[in-house]
Amino acid sequence: MLRYHTVPVTPFQQNASIVWCDDTREAAIIDPGGDLDHLLAEAQRLDVKLVQIWLTHAHIDHAGGTAELAKRLNLPIIGPHPGDQFWIDGLPQQSVMFGFPPAGHFTPTRWLADGDTVQIGHCTLNVRHCPGHTPGHVVFHSPDIQRAFVGDVLFAGSIGRTDFPQGDHDTLIASITQRLWPMGDDTVFIPGHGPESTFGRERRSNPYVRGT
Repeated sequence: MLRYHTVPVTPFQQNASIVWCDDTREAAIIDPGGDLDHLLAEAQRLDVKLVQIWLTHAHIDHAGGTAELAKRLNLPIIGPHPGDQFWIDGLPQQSVMFGFPPAGHFTPTRWLADGDTVQIGHCTLNVRHCPGHTPGHVVFHSPDIQRAFVGDVLFAGSIGRTDFPQGDHDTLIASITQRLWPMGDDTVFIPGHGPESTFGRERRSNPYVRGT
């Protein structure tokens, strides 16, 4: 059984998620944007062993701590999609621009594509490529527990920004309607910022995607 614990990090209150297999206690951190000591303390409190880093996309608040964490614990970096290479290359500049601690760029151990899977212990999650917020954004979906880790594609009551370089509103809406909605109305999603919601609730009430 997959379990998870969400930890808001950085001044942007980005939802980093520790996900783990209840059988093996092996864990991954999704989007370690910063505050690494706090994230590591939470992993220790949960009594899990960090073995992977998973990235939805490479904006500073999601990926800023990745290079340091990978180096500290010798962890593989899984994701995002190659479309975010330019964002990874620009992480040092992003950190200066937004007043974050210095962030290093990195080369993912494994790039992800639509239809891939990732595994932690005995738990397998599906990967969907969901561009629009960034060109290389991916989402991690666990059908077994009806949970999706969607980064900045969709929020409770809102959607991701598309005014960054290579963002595109129409592409984002298509990602939501074609890649997220088929996961089912009852699926709970963990966004990159703010509270959890369900796809069904957003289809009914989110002004940006209501009725799609």
